[in-house]
Amino acid sequence: MQQIISFLFNNKYFLLFLFFEIIALSLTVQSHSFHRSKFINSSNYITGSLYNNFNTFNNYLNLKEDNKELSEENVRLKNLLSKKTLLDSTSTYSVLDSSIYNQEYTYINAKIINNEYAKSNNYLTINKGLNDSISSDLGVITNKGIVGVTNNTSGRFATVISILNENSKINARLLKNHHFGTLVWNSMDYKTIQLEDIPRQANIVIGDTIITGGKSTIFPEGIMVGIISNFNIKNNQYEKIDITLFNDMSSIKHINVITNLNKLEIKTLEQKND
Repeated sequence: MQQIISFLFNNKYFLLFLFFEIIALSLTVQSHSFHRSKFINSSNYITGSLYNNFNTFNNYLNLKEDNKELSEENVRLKNLLSKKTLLDSTSTYSVLDSSIYNQEYTYINAKIINNEYAKSNNYLTINKGLNDSISSDLGVITNKGIVGVTNNTSGRFATVISILNENSKINARLLKNHHFGTLVWNSMDYKTIQLEDIPRQANIVIGDTIITGGKSTIFPEGIMVGIISNFNIKNNQYEKIDITLFNDMSSIKHINVITNLNKLEIKTLEQKND
């Protein structure tokens, strides 16, 4: 204890200078949007590099599990490919008909190098960024369901607003019909999110499947979300609908980032209405 006090006393002027320097830097970043943007990008780069190094070592310890997950994904893709081949062979249309096979989305694979799920506003960090054509407001999914939406980006990394975030609002609907609602999170359980604004005439039951609604330029329609595990009715309206996620948000690793190729055209057209 005496040594600590002696160190603080001997370096009091330097520590005081350092204290005021931090305050000045903080005020500069908060009061200037340009400095704040540079600070966020620099922070993303530094923390992203640290997370990436730690994740590289951690991945080495989990190669067996990763290989199993990739193997299961390959089987699923082969099954989808076989179904498409069967459809093409029985169809009267040419596979090269651009009016039928017009590509709307591209998918970029990435790996999660930091995953938060225990806070009220959770974020993830992935190992792809601007250099890989990752920008903000892109959908992030796994082969089991939705994960979140990209937020800030640096050259080699990007952060993702998790669906386990109080600010997250994602359009979704019932698989069995076309009644739409909004996915939110009450920050209570990382395995469960909530569905709001579903009309009473939807006639939901426990076990109903929820998918993305496709009413935005972020997620395609039909991405899996989860199943209804509980709901309450008050004043003849659904007050609370709990959705158990297909994704285990505490252990996700490999993700896909979705880009809507028609996003710019759609946004430009919609802005004309304003």
